[in-house]
Amino acid sequence: MTDSLSLSELSSLFRSELAAYYSGDEIRTFNYLIAEHLLNYSKIDFHLNSRETISPKVVKKYLDILTRLKAWEPIQYVLGETEFYGFRLKTDRRALIPRPETEELVDVVIKRETGRKISILDIGTGSGCIAVALAGRLPLAELHACDADPQALDLALSNATFNHCAVRFFRCDILSDDLPMGEGCDVIVSNPPYVTHSEKKLMRRNVLDYEPPEALFVPDEDPLLYYRYIAAAGCSMLPAGGRLYVEINENFHEMLMDLLKNMAYKDIELRYDLNLRPRIMIAYR
Repeated sequence: MTDSLSLSELSSLFRSELAAYYSGDEIRTFNYLIAEHLLNYSKIDFHLNSRETISPKVVKKYLDILTRLKAWEPIQYVLGETEFYGFRLKTDRRALIPRPETEELVDVVIKRETGRKISILDIGTGSGCIAVALAGRLPLAELHACDADPQALDLALSNATFNHCAVRFFRCDILSDDLPMGEGCDVIVSNPPYVTHSEKKLMRRNVLDYEPPEALFVPDEDPLLYYRYIAAAGCSMLPAGGRLYVEINENFHEMLMDLLKNMAYKDIELRYDLNLRPRIMIAYR
């Protein structure tokens, strides 16, 4: 049977065993997240109870998590959950892990659309993180969300149900299917695949080995593949003054701006993320 260990001893074990894999800050975050997940401890609780003896049953869970982290499995998949814009979301390999940059996209939409009775379409919803956050923070809005992958849609529906958010999910591949929304919508928001295959060399194993590649990558020769189809959908669905919000690849923001101008979008705006990289583009019909 696994021996009992103190929380401090477990934390030290994680630091020593994971030092060759992750930075000190990442390991510290892992320790906080695991203590919250397994012990329901806040960061303050973590430090106040560092000498507490952890039962063998929970120690075994810690060690199982350690093994999976050493195999580069993302902590969000290991724990099966993450927080996004104040909402608790289930996470697994059916969809990309929600990222802070996407929280910034959501924040922009919420700040600009608060108080409006509007219809919003989230294209390529994945885990449903964008749709759930918008439905939860914009009570006057009607949320629709689509994805090409039925398994991702199952996860998104589960997240909406868990957070008591009303979202109409439907399957649609933006590259090949017509969007079944005859009356259109007022806002389109999307975080589509935008990483080129040549950028793989810059990515870590915890992304490449576990997250769904079809939700990440686009051909080097066509980096704006999804944006072209999303913008075309906006041309047919958005009314005059309708808004398009998209997360973007920082390396192609000028190309995307030209594309939107050529498709008669107006008042195109580029916004930077917290790391001062071009990350969000907003355009009007």
